[in-house]
Amino acid sequence: MPLPKDEAWFPAKTYGWGWGLPSRKEGWLVMGLWLLALVFPGVPIAVWNIAVYVVYVVLASAALTIFLYWKGEEPKWRWGKDS
Repeated sequence: MPLPKDEAWFPAKTYGWGWGLPSRKEGWLVMGLWLLALVFPGVPIAVWNIAVYVVYVVLASAALTIFLYWKGEEPKWRWGKDS
């Protein structure tokens, strides 16, 4: 369940659909861990088998998206500031 704006780690984008950059240090930590997960275990996997790496990236990104839904604002189409 998405969090209210004042509690969300990931604010909704002002234009478009989805989330912007993290607004709290916990959100930055999550993004950093996701990037580390793509690079450090990912590089040996990519060297070994690129198809397995693609599946790994898709699964890691799906996990991040689930986390964004949990700790971010409600994603909906926006076009500018809400009144």
